[in-house]
Amino acid sequence: MAGGARKYRHLSRNSAHRQALLRNLVTSLFEQESISTTWAKAKEAQRLAEKLVTLGKRNTEASRRKAHSIFFRPLEMVPKLFSTIRERYADRPGGYTRVLRIEPLKEDQAPSAILELVDGPKDIRFNLTAQTIARDQELGRRPTDLTRSNIAKVTKFRGATDPSSSLNMRVDEGGDMVPMTAEEAVKARTERAKKELNQMVQKFRTMEATGEMGRRLPKKEKVYPERSESYYSRAAKVTGDTGAGGSAGMSVGRI
Repeated sequence: MAGGARKYRHLSRNSAHRQALLRNLVTSLFEQESISTTWAKAKEAQRLAEKLVTLGKRNTEASRRKAHSIFFRPLEMVPKLFSTIRERYADRPGGYTRVLRIEPLKEDQAPSAILELVDGPKDIRFNLTAQTIARDQELGRRPTDLTRSNIAKVTKFRGATDPSSSLNMRVDEGGDMVPMTAEEAVKARTERAKKELNQMVQKFRTMEATGEMGRRLPKKEKVYPERSESYYSRAAKVTGDTGAGGSAGMSVGRI
């Protein structure tokens, strides 16, 4: 409909190019679990990534075929989606990805962002929360309300496993392994998440004690490499014209 609200970002590409770009981004996301790109691309890739996780949680033959048609490397990514990713988000109702704005990465100053899978090994909020707790413990300060809120957020769904896993089993009075109740499974999951958080806190405290902590600036990459020689200077050498002014330009016209 002419004049209607835009439902998605075109990203200055036609339909086929845009779809190929998003497929490439989500394939890299599920492989690396965290990628850096422009903010607009991250927001569009986030929509497709959320749909892929939903397909993984359905775990049907139709969802497997759909995921197989989206990934650029389906033989590597589909097994990971329907095993590791599906178990990680088994209890999470939604919000499987996170977009964080960062300073521009390219020289054209385009708004940049980090797109990551939450509750993964590269979860930035989890690492920053652990770093804040380590800093508060070192200075002898009590955690603020914001820190306590972040602790609750990063440990609420972290540590989830497949319901058939041995981590969700307990020994009954007769010595047999039986499945945990829903309350016991949630309690066990929270304990695993807090244990992982404490391990990360101890890691940061050790790094602080050894002096390894510090702000590490990302390596600046040259987006537009400098040319050692211009086109006109090369043309002047070919024609043997080394005069000043517009003589080089005139010689180019005679080539």
